[in-house]
Amino acid sequence: MRFVFVHGGFHAAWCWEPTIAELRALGHDAVAVDLPGHGARVDEESTLANRCEAVVAALQADGADKSVLVGHSGGGFDATLAADAAPDLVRHIVYLAAALPREGRTYPEAMAMRDSEEGEFDADVGEMLGYLKFDDDGAMWFADFEGAWRYFYHDCDEATARWAFERLGPERFGDTTVTPVSVPRFWAAELPRSFIRCLQDRSMPRWLADTVTRRLGVQQLTIDTSHSPFLSRPRELAELLVHATTTEPVGPLVPH
Repeated sequence: MRFVFVHGGFHAAWCWEPTIAELRALGHDAVAVDLPGHGARVDEESTLANRCEAVVAALQADGADKSVLVGHSGGGFDATLAADAAPDLVRHIVYLAAALPREGRTYPEAMAMRDSEEGEFDADVGEMLGYLKFDDDGAMWFADFEGAWRYFYHDCDEATARWAFERLGPERFGDTTVTPVSVPRFWAAELPRSFIRCLQDRSMPRWLADTVTRRLGVQQLTIDTSHSPFLSRPRELAELLVHATTTEPVGPLVPH
């Protein structure tokens, strides 16, 4: 199988290197995307449209037929946009502690809406903001190593956590905070899909993981790690991703 990886906020394609190595050892192919505004593309403007284009380009590369698309954290949003744009290129989509759009809503709304009939919002982002700094142009950074280690890598050894921290970049939200998202082809395609919750996650609240799981109509898979299993348990994650592709939905997608 071929896997295409989409990173979350602050990260870039580099974060998937250990997991890609493990997948290749298992006999699979894998590539990771640098979204615009991140990694090698850090100086580019980041928009919903060009982030989607970057993921679709990776799906189309190397003459690939269908790939397993994996989105982590905020990258679940970008993976969904790409699956909407090119559903015929997606074999299975895996949400790793990842976001799922709500039809007609912005990214912040989708991340803040609780799973209830009232569509209740919860905008409390917790203590993490205290570890962030903001540039004049609106770019958001982790201010110091301790914050990143606490929220992203607490189950990694210090050397690994520092390796990752030194590679973290800015997060510029661009039009994602104000542009409502519509992905009708994604909802209609009913692609094979999975959700993986990280049991020690300090970045994605349990209620949001459970909400995304329900809306995907799947049985939740788990891994006993921080928000970053691609660094702390890459072999275990690689094996779980392969297993995820054998699972099937147990219910319909819920767009709203």
